[in-house]
Amino acid sequence: MIKLENLSRVFRTESVLTQALNDINLTVKPGEFVAIMGPSGCGKSTLLNTLGMLDSPSGGHYYFQGKDIAGYGESQLAALRKAKLGFVFQSFNLIDELSVFENVELPLLYQKLPRAERKARVEAMLERMNISHRRDHLPQQLSGGQQQRVAVARALVIEPALILADEPTGNLDSVNGEEVMAMLAELNRQGATIVMVTHSEEHAAFGTRILRLRDGQIVADLPSEVKRYA
Repeated sequence: MIKLENLSRVFRTESVLTQALNDINLTVKPGEFVAIMGPSGCGKSTLLNTLGMLDSPSGGHYYFQGKDIAGYGESQLAALRKAKLGFVFQSFNLIDELSVFENVELPLLYQKLPRAERKARVEAMLERMNISHRRDHLPQQLSGGQQQRVAVARALVIEPALILADEPTGNLDSVNGEEVMAMLAELNRQGATIVMVTHSEEHAAFGTRILRLRDGQIVADLPSEVKRYA
């Protein structure tokens, strides 16, 4: 699904040059759950943003589903994001003025799907995420764990090829954090491909593979040794 070849990302100012990613080579196959770990400033977020087509590489190649997109323009990348990628953020990024149903429906509006199809897909996803009983609530009326469930439902409703999760448990207590990780692990068991940034060794163990970064380079790429689900 994903192949990076000698990928680099350099940030330049008038006086400073920062090598955020340095000669990254990485392959992610369909159905993998990859956890990305490393100290602050190691390039985790830059790598995730690059995989999510929110940031463009300075050099190298990024193959997504067999096509090299490193040279794509913004309109091409935006179309791919809308159709192929589901994002789950630490801060949930729900719209306060919209109901649970409306938040999950939003990415389908961008795809200009018929109303009946949108309604059917949102209702099915809310049921799948066990949040149907909150469909008319606003985000501030939900617990943190419930808000993240809505965020995951919004990411999945477009039926993405890839789910990208940026510290998805960072704003949750331990109980809700475990619940969200168990949910992501179950989605992976059902076939979802997930790439997740996390600081938690415990939560990284939910993945099938752990990638460690330091100074913009991959220093370890190993299967997860601990399975947190049967």
